[in-house]
Amino acid sequence: MKLAHPFEWLSESTKKTAFIIMFPVTLVISFIMSNLGNPLKTAAAPGGIVDYELAGTLDAAQRILASWGQTERIYAGLGLGFDFVYIIAYSITIALGAVLVARALTTRIPFLATMGWVIAWTLFIAGIFDGIENYALVQMLIGTPSDGLALLARWCAIPKFTIIGIGLVYVLVGTIATLIERSRQS
Repeated sequence: MKLAHPFEWLSESTKKTAFIIMFPVTLVISFIMSNLGNPLKTAAAPGGIVDYELAGTLDAAQRILASWGQTERIYAGLGLGFDFVYIIAYSITIALGAVLVARALTTRIPFLATMGWVIAWTLFIAGIFDGIENYALVQMLIGTPSDGLALLARWCAIPKFTIIGIGLVYVLVGTIATLIERSRQS
């Protein structure tokens, strides 16, 4: 039995076209998110918003929030709000990339193809984790900080980053392997 992936309903050419459209869109949104995050890098949060996401305790989150002035908090709020658009973009883009790589590996290495389809599904789980994390971070940002919210954000950020990292590595390594294989066949 073949595992279905989240884009079964799209033709092969539509999947490729969707990826070709979504990839630059995701890159542009990544650039915007990076620019929104730059003002959030302080001595208490050298990693900016990522340090806030991973704070894990009320004390650590409050140290970061205290290092941000009003302007930085506005940037944080804008970034967290815009991140909901980013969630849609990156989850679709990386999932499509995983499906396309998996399709290229289907006949040669079926196990790795199945892994790609699983990874594609998990990207949407990463998006759910990211949404929950954003909710917790926004609640702390607007004035209802708690250890529970800081911990919730951290324990959503860790699997989110892990899934995204696995997805990116799978797509990158799979793409390189596929291109090398195609060049050998030519």
